[in-house]
Amino acid sequence: MKHLKKILFAVLIVFAVSNMQAQDQNNPWAITLGTNAVDFYPTNHTSIVDVDGVTTGWFDQYANANDYNFSASPLSRVHVGKYIGDGFSLGGALSFNNIDQVGINRINDEIYIGLDMDIRYDLNNVFGDTKWFDPYVNFGGGYTFQDDNNGAGTLNGGLGANFWFNETFGLNVQSNYKHSFDDDRILPHFQHALGIIFKFGGVDTDGDGIYDKDDACPEVAGLAAFDGCPDSDGDGIKDSEDNCPQIAGLAELNGCPDADADGIADKDDNCPEVKGTKVNNGCPDSDNDGVIDSKDDCPEVKGPKANKGCPWPDTDGDGILDKDDNCPKVKGVASNKGCPEVKVEVKPVPVITAEAEEQLRNYAKTIYFNSSRSTFKSGVIPKLDAIYDIMKTFPNANFSIGGHTDSQGGSALNQKLSDRRANAVRDYLIGKGLGAHRLSAYGFGEDYPIDSNKTSAGRANNRRVEISLIKN
Repeated sequence: MKHLKKILFAVLIVFAVSNMQAQDQNNPWAITLGTNAVDFYPTNHTSIVDVDGVTTGWFDQYANANDYNFSASPLSRVHVGKYIGDGFSLGGALSFNNIDQVGINRINDEIYIGLDMDIRYDLNNVFGDTKWFDPYVNFGGGYTFQDDNNGAGTLNGGLGANFWFNETFGLNVQSNYKHSFDDDRILPHFQHALGIIFKFGGVDTDGDGIYDKDDACPEVAGLAAFDGCPDSDGDGIKDSEDNCPQIAGLAELNGCPDADADGIADKDDNCPEVKGTKVNNGCPDSDNDGVIDSKDDCPEVKGPKANKGCPWPDTDGDGILDKDDNCPKVKGVASNKGCPEVKVEVKPVPVITAEAEEQLRNYAKTIYFNSSRSTFKSGVIPKLDAIYDIMKTFPNANFSIGGHTDSQGGSALNQKLSDRRANAVRDYLIGKGLGAHRLSAYGFGEDYPIDSNKTSAGRANNRRVEISLIKN
């Protein structure tokens, strides 16, 4: 019964580790097999003194291997751990040793058994993954037995590192401080460990050699080059990006073949065995007339689609195609739609006379507007109609209409008012039927007076419209 507590504690650790929930992580399990050394010397305890009787400090003799109790067996420590996520692992360890030295004091060999449970945190999560070097911190607790009748619980903490030779095999080193809760039975001490570590337990559902964690297609066997996804037709394009996953094809066509090498995938090519053009969905158009050869009655000669790819005829040779020629068998001219030219007597266009110009100027003087507006006063419309009649008589003559104001009001306002008045005259004449291209309208504001703006009569003369012949 004296070892019952030891057995129960070992079972508790194994039960806790083995019942952790499985994680989606490559090789979540790890087992370390190796040896250990126990050092009771540098633990800052009053019962541990140096040769001069001085209490030792924490690390006074940390690196002095002469104070270590080395295990006689190369296999004196076993650690089993499992990754639980976010850089943390949970594990349990069982270690054996023979204690024959406590500080500078020699003792008879005593059996040392350590049952410990720890949580490790991978420092690569903080400093970045170096692949081969994997440092960690650990903390936890356990129960340590020394000799048959001495035992105490401990609080443990320390540092360690794994040096990986490959993905699953490496070297483990670790150094822990174990603080005793009953230092009359077990003194605080350091325990150092060295061992070989193996990782295992990774899940590869589709058996393609790529763990599910790193497999973008964990249910379908694939290739490492495509993160575990398949390339069924072996054309170097994974199926998820291959528009033709069962037929080897070209990367530039998203994995689809192009039998006639015309740059159009066979699945989109209406003529997959004959080179063609994209605009014709892969079919050829030998004469480049926009009609594919299979529908072109004249595949070697350009012609319109409306005539099935053949050129339109010109029976009478007058340069006007029969389809546009109202007299297809008689030479004609384009101006008469292919029929012979009809000569029409052309009447001379009258040239405007000086008398007509004078009439226009006189009528313009009788165009009056409502005060500060561009609307006509009563009686102006007949004068505008007379101006229209004169202009209509001379169809080749173009005219300029100028609007002027007196100096009453602001200059900017007068400029806008004169412009509106000139355009009011132009708009009326265009509305009557005069061509807009024959009339130009400009506002000159108050800049060109013909009389004094100091008198009422003078200002009235300055408020005017002038019509001038535009001469080429």
